[in-house]
Amino acid sequence: MILEKVKSEGLAHISYFVGSENEAIVIDPRRDCQAYLDLAQREGMKIQNIFETHRNEDYVIGSVELAHFTGAKIYHGPGLDFRYGQTLKDGQEFLFGKIKVTAIHTPGHTDESMSYALTDPDAGEEPIVVFTGDALFVGDVGRIDFYGSKEAPRMAEKLYNSIFNKLLPLGDGVILCPAHGAGSVCGGAISKREESTLGLERAQNPILQNNKEEFIKFKVAEHHETPPYFRKMEQYNLNGPPILGHLPNPEPLSPKEFQSQMKLGAIVVDARTPSAFGGAHIGGSYSIRLNRLPLYAGWVLPYDKPIILVLEDSRYLEMAVRYLIRLGYDQIAGYLRDGIEAWYNEALPTERLGLLTVQELKRRLDKGDDLVVLDVREKGKWAKGHIKGAHYIYAGHVERSLDSIPVERPIVVVCNTGNHASLVASILRREGFGEVYNLLGGMTAWQAAKYTLGK
Repeated sequence: MILEKVKSEGLAHISYFVGSENEAIVIDPRRDCQAYLDLAQREGMKIQNIFETHRNEDYVIGSVELAHFTGAKIYHGPGLDFRYGQTLKDGQEFLFGKIKVTAIHTPGHTDESMSYALTDPDAGEEPIVVFTGDALFVGDVGRIDFYGSKEAPRMAEKLYNSIFNKLLPLGDGVILCPAHGAGSVCGGAISKREESTLGLERAQNPILQNNKEEFIKFKVAEHHETPPYFRKMEQYNLNGPPILGHLPNPEPLSPKEFQSQMKLGAIVVDARTPSAFGGAHIGGSYSIRLNRLPLYAGWVLPYDKPIILVLEDSRYLEMAVRYLIRLGYDQIAGYLRDGIEAWYNEALPTERLGLLTVQELKRRLDKGDDLVVLDVREKGKWAKGHIKGAHYIYAGHVERSLDSIPVERPIVVVCNTGNHASLVASILRREGFGEVYNLLGGMTAWQAAKYTLGK
């Protein structure tokens, strides 16, 4: 048997290719699915089945795309009216090569959530690996809030039962293969370590040290943000997304062509670093650093308008495209050829965004300057400590909270390191706010300087 992880950075999504003899299966494939085709070709295997652990919320599932190329059958859990694939029953078994797959209904994260245990009959009758989707992570367990606060206690109880009555009894030596690693929005504190067993989680996972009542209380009290693009992902992953066939190939645009696209309504995404964006950018751009596209794009970008890109270098185009199509943004109309330098070399207008170091901000606050310090981090990080006197709005809610931000005063936007703050600052500039600054290094730099925190 071979087992290969296929990781999608940014989303912290982990999918799996598993093969035995000349047959293979894929668990939770991503939409840009060439990686699985390459693995199958390398190993001389045919992909027979595709197993989904649940209707994913944070990315477009690649099952339909992969089935288009391979003819593989798609399977998912019960309880939703999927418009593609086949519905599984709890305990249903499959064979590929010498390996047996057992489907295990493990609701809690969502009602239709499934896990898949693999058994190698040549090694014995006990499972050797289990793919747990978003039910059980390394050091954490899945969210239970997608059906709203009224349903949260029911989902928390289901998740507890799934973990303690269905997963952990598989055996302490069973290798754990979850659908996400550290940084995923589908968990609260997933470990940076990706390797574990059910026995290690039983002994070390902090949430699993609670009894049932404590587990439910803890999960119900958790707070997670839900980006608006999740609704689009749920639609795609229920009905089946459009088939790409190949990655979009956005065309290089001259500054004049780029400007024409803007006039037709295209949305400009500047994927350069916050400091580069601050130095010079095209007015009206969203500042979303390349490696943050999977995390931030779904909060602000519409699905009904084309997207055009400003990149640090054209070498990063393919990665930007992959990040966007995994979120269902297929209308990528082009990118600025030769970057921002080509734009200002043609004397086209640029704007600047104020950049402050923590030392400069501290001096201005001590001097009594009338600044609005806007903290846009997650609520939990805000609660642990912030700049005294700061105003709090989570970054994803800023566009809906503009009325609460004074437009006539200078605004300094603060996040963890300056990436999220650059996006929020670009939103404020788009909305007509004048003097806006990004705090370079954010709260990481503020604390490194050992400046005082408010609580």
